[in-house]
Amino acid sequence: MKSLYEIFREHTLISTDSRMISPGCIFFALKGPNFNGNTFSEKALTLGASYVVIDEPEYKKDDRYIVVEDVLLALQELANQHRKQINIPVLAITGSNGKTTTKELIRNVLSKKFNTLATKGNLNNHIGVPLTILSITPKTEFAVIEMGANHLKEIESYCKIAKPDYGLITNVGKAHLEGFGGFEGVKKGKGELYEWIKKNGKGIFLNNDNALLVSMAGTFKIPQVIRYGSGDSFYCSGILLGERPFLTLQWKSEGRLGQINSQLTGAYNFENVLSAICVGNYFGVSAGDIKDAIESYRPDNSRSQLVKKGSNTIILDAYNANPTSMEAALTNFGKLEIKSKVVFLGDMAELGEESDAEHRRIIGMLKKGHYERVVLVGKNFGKFKDELICIYFDDSEKAADWVKANPHSNSTILIKGSRSTKMERVFDAI
Repeated sequence: MKSLYEIFREHTLISTDSRMISPGCIFFALKGPNFNGNTFSEKALTLGASYVVIDEPEYKKDDRYIVVEDVLLALQELANQHRKQINIPVLAITGSNGKTTTKELIRNVLSKKFNTLATKGNLNNHIGVPLTILSITPKTEFAVIEMGANHLKEIESYCKIAKPDYGLITNVGKAHLEGFGGFEGVKKGKGELYEWIKKNGKGIFLNNDNALLVSMAGTFKIPQVIRYGSGDSFYCSGILLGERPFLTLQWKSEGRLGQINSQLTGAYNFENVLSAICVGNYFGVSAGDIKDAIESYRPDNSRSQLVKKGSNTIILDAYNANPTSMEAALTNFGKLEIKSKVVFLGDMAELGEESDAEHRRIIGMLKKGHYERVVLVGKNFGKFKDELICIYFDDSEKAADWVKANPHSNSTILIKGSRSTKMERVFDAI
């Protein structure tokens, strides 16, 4: 590892995809269910890589091939070695919902004062976390690392690589129940971040309106807790002023006051915005810069996007879904004082034994709503489609074909579903 790190210091660009080789980079020949990066190592060198890291010795042809026992483990250990050389604040963010939006807001805010590096997109897994750490350069002054997880000990493993100084859990909800073995498993898995900060870090940013997070923080007895919420006694407090169509709030922190008119939809984004305000204040970003940073943020990648298409208004929230986020989206949609509401919902994935109960619960919410039309997509919702008046398709491609044949007009449309349902097809059809 010492030798590999010395090479990395001379060749700081890392690639894990032979189709995206930068001149002078190090190519890590990762493996997956349907590919073996070792077989692309020679191609990577031909395309301009300076070195390739492989774990099958038979592919080695010269000294540019670095043979390790396990390429993924080598990538993670290299990132860990790099982190040990870095003396900048590192903030880790995890949660069942809202972590990518929160990360983007915090990145925007901190970038007003610091040269800030943050996880790109949602590269928050066992490959993305080390790649983000390895992207830190001598010019970087602050790093924000997003951590996703679908099983126990995953957050713990990322903390060992990234060694965060500060932690923020957005919330703990019913996500990846199958991998975590139920809600208690989700709670324990997210709590691994608090456990790390307690033993190795400096403090956490805590949404004091979330009783579960407050309880978890108390259990871990974390020495420094920077609280935000709707109460007056917190380090940073806020009041929701409006949410139609975009979120507006007022905040105060240590005598500083401000109002923000965001471009985010849904009251559920209140806590995400407030967390960014809290982090910004704590690290000395001015009130004016916080305002500019948050108000300039436009959500993309199918996350809480408000899109105008002809006479229709579409709330596109189709990047992912779980019972907690689905409930929040429907609750927010129900508050809108508009006449023609149309709902397109796709299946929620990775719920294990809770799948039927959670899909049925969402059906119950739909029954209580006032919608011009409900369209359900996916076999999980299909089990209960006869329990309410709706239109049903077993996949989004068929739903999109139906939309093209039956165009909507003058409607406000919510589109939501797990990534696997590909509900963006419906959006494209509209």
